[in-house]
Parts: sequence; structure tokens; C-alpha cells
Amino acid sequence: MKRMVDVVKTDTLTINEERSKEEIVEELERTKWKRVGKTLAKDWRLYALLIPLLVFLILLKYRPIYGVLQAFKNADNIALSVMDQNWYGLRFAKLLLNGDYAGDFFQAFRNTFVNSAYGLCFGFPLPIFLALLFSEVKNKKYRSVLQVCSYLPKFISTVVITTIIFRWSYQGNKTLDVAPGLLANIFLKLGWYDGSTDLINTARFFRPIYQVSDVWESCGYGSIVYFAAIIAISPANYEAAKIDGASKLQEIKYVTLPGMAPTLSIMLITRIGSILNIGYEKIILLWNGNGENNTRDTADVISTFVYRFRNSTAAGMRQAAVAADLFNSFIAMFLVLGANAISRRVSDTALF
Repeated sequence: MKRMVDVVKTDTLTINEERSKEEIVEELERTKWKRVGKTLAKDWRLYALLIPLLVFLILLKYRPIYGVLQAFKNADNIALSVMDQNWYGLRFAKLLLNGDYAGDFFQAFRNTFVNSAYGLCFGFPLPIFLALLFSEVKNKKYRSVLQVCSYLPKFISTVVITTIIFRWSYQGNKTLDVAPGLLANIFLKLGWYDGSTDLINTARFFRPIYQVSDVWESCGYGSIVYFAAIIAISPANYEAAKIDGASKLQEIKYVTLPGMAPTLSIMLITRIGSILNIGYEKIILLWNGNGENNTRDTADVISTFVYRFRNSTAAGMRQAAVAADLFNSFIAMFLVLGANAISRRVSDTALF
């Protein structure tokens, strides 16, 4: 009899607990928007700061998506709106992939991928290495000076940087008694370069010069995130490693790098997502893009391809440029999704 009473009490408690849970869930659902309103009212200043960002995203990121329709319509008649123009379907995409523009497009796509791959191989690990070096400098004033010096190239105008590159790669002029640039002179003495054109206008030197200048420009600034990740690691972990007799390299291997792992994963995903996104400004400044020099085989990327075609007056070239940019965006999206999925499975760290 006593056992039956205990069972009844247990069942009653279970039923009451289930009812209370259901009541709590119903209450939360009923007061959801009320709680959201209280949160907004409490922290309204923080949410007000988001308004300029939302306006920026809507006007400069989402509104231009309307223009993507040009890739599927005949946009030669500028008097008509995009919605009123004739629907051409995938005609311009076919011109890119298997038509008159296929040669230029695939050359630009290949150059984009190769340049980005070089940038990923050299431009991604070097800021990490620089951040590790900064973390080992114990004198804070000396470290601050070094960091500021490494950040400065990021704030130099692209025009100034390309001008420096041109001056260093200048072939010289015997008639005017003008000596070759510093880099061109070194390459001439080493026998790597015949001096017939400017060094930057030689196809096989364009990529190395572009990559080295890009790493020099962005390496110091990119190390800020990794240095912050190193600073966030608890000093107790390093003390425990020292007690266990770990050397400096072992501390980096077993303490610093694992502590940086979430940051490294997120930064690698974003870097892979932008692997096909090379800005056209620097390349246009280094290469005039009109085919007068022999660097087109290595210099022309998708962004410069789009820039040239968008500014063309020939029929269909503007639509082909929009289609190329859209194709580039789709590839970048799938790269981000793939890298994010791999990161989630390997390290349990992901953007979404």
C-alpha cells in the first residue's frame, strides 16, 4: 500500500512539473515582444548606433542587388528601367563561359585565383608570425613603436605605393641619363632582367612584385587581431608550461597556437571567402589594361575585367561584366559555406 502511494505521489509531481513547464513556455511566448521592447528601451543608445550601419548596408550593399538583373536583360537602352528591358536569360553568361568573351574571362578568372592563392599562402601566415614576434617583446614602449611602424603602410595611399613601385622598377633612360630604379638595377646586375621594359611591365615579375607589396602593405595591420588573441590567453597557461619544462617553441606550439585557434579559424574562413575578391584599384594603377604591354596574361583579374567591360560602349559587354561579377560572387559564397562547414566539423568553430 505504501509503495502504491509513493508511485501516485511521484506521478502527481511529474504531471505538475510538466504542467508548470508548459505554463512557463506559454508565458514566455506570450510576453516575447514585451520583453524585446523592454530590452530595446533599456539599451536604446546601443541600438541607435546601429542605424547608420543599417542605412549603409541598405543603400550600398542591398540596393545595388537590383542592378544584378542587367546580367539577364538587354540593358543597351538606358532610357528604359531594368524592369522594362527585354529578358535575355543566360545569354550573356553563355558568352562568358563559351562565347566571344570566354578567353578573356577564363584568363581573368585564372589570374584571380592564382594571385589570391599566393596571397593566402604568404599573406595569411605572415601576420600571425609577426604577432608572435610582438608578443615576445617585453618592453612595451619599444613594442609600441614597432607596431606603429608596421601599421603605417596600411595608411599610405595606393597611388603613393604604386608610384614607389614604378620608381623602383623603372628601366632607366640612357638618352636622358636617368639611372634604372633600385629594384630594376639589382635585377639587371643579377642577370634576371634585360632592361627592355620597366620591371613592372614584364609579365613574369608582375605577380611577385604585386604580392610582396601587398604583404608589406597589410601584414602589420593584419597582425592586430592575432596579437589581441595572444594577449587574451591566460598567463597561468604559460606558467604551467614553464613548470613542466616547456621551451619557448613548445609554449607557442602547445599554448599560444591552441589559444588562438578560434580566431585563426574565423579569419581563415573570411580570407577564403574573399579569395576571388581582388580590388581593381592597385592593379589598374600598375597596369593600364589596354594591352600595350605584355603583362595582361598575369595582371588581368575579374575586377579589372569587369571594370574594362563596364566602361565599354560595345553592345553586350556591360551585361557580360555584370554576369562575370555575379559568377564571382556565387563562387565566393560557396567557398565561404564550404570553409565554414569544414571548420565546424574539424574544430567546432564557425561563423554560422
